[in-house]
Amino acid sequence: MRNPRAGCARKVSPGVQRCPRRYFALNGSGHADAAHARPMNSEAGSISIRSAALADLPAIASLAEVIWRRHYPGIITVAQIDYMLARMFAPDEMARQLAAGTVYEQLLLDGRLIGFAAHGLSADPAERRLDKLYVLVEFQRRGHGGMLLRHVMEAARRLGCTRLTLTVNKRNRNAIAAYQKNGFDIRESVVVDIGGGFVMDDFVMSRRL
Repeated sequence: MRNPRAGCARKVSPGVQRCPRRYFALNGSGHADAAHARPMNSEAGSISIRSAALADLPAIASLAEVIWRRHYPGIITVAQIDYMLARMFAPDEMARQLAAGTVYEQLLLDGRLIGFAAHGLSADPAERRLDKLYVLVEFQRRGHGGMLLRHVMEAARRLGCTRLTLTVNKRNRNAIAAYQKNGFDIRESVVVDIGGGFVMDDFVMSRRL
């Protein structure tokens, strides 16, 4: 049985490992070199990206709450923020996602968690789904979000995926613009009932890898 983390498949040459390495460091071209959590140095400190284990999930959930409560008022209601945080970042739910193959990537500045992404299986076996990507507001506009996105794209390529997809709220204009700048196009408009009297009114965006 295939590893649930694997997702997209591709042919590999004899002697080449199919499984992606756990840690990557980004080189100057934006692609990932296999490494053991090798950091990138910047004027602000040392940036690294590390895949999360079960013990890391509470810190990710706490960071998500800080980011959501700063960013989403005005895009969705406070009641919906409360509902979605409780639903998406509950310990049992995050553990279930991790066990099912979702990969959480931690963005670390001198060892401090300042952002994260999550990616996993898509309904289309040729696609990888970017489920979450967040950076603390005080560390935005420094290239950190783009670095995290490129890391996810390279991880998807290594799994043999040909496209990366995501959903973004239609009123989240800054995020839409950032994804378009990074090569994503709007594929469709969707409205999804998530219970509790709330819906997700989103664009589905995708780009070729």
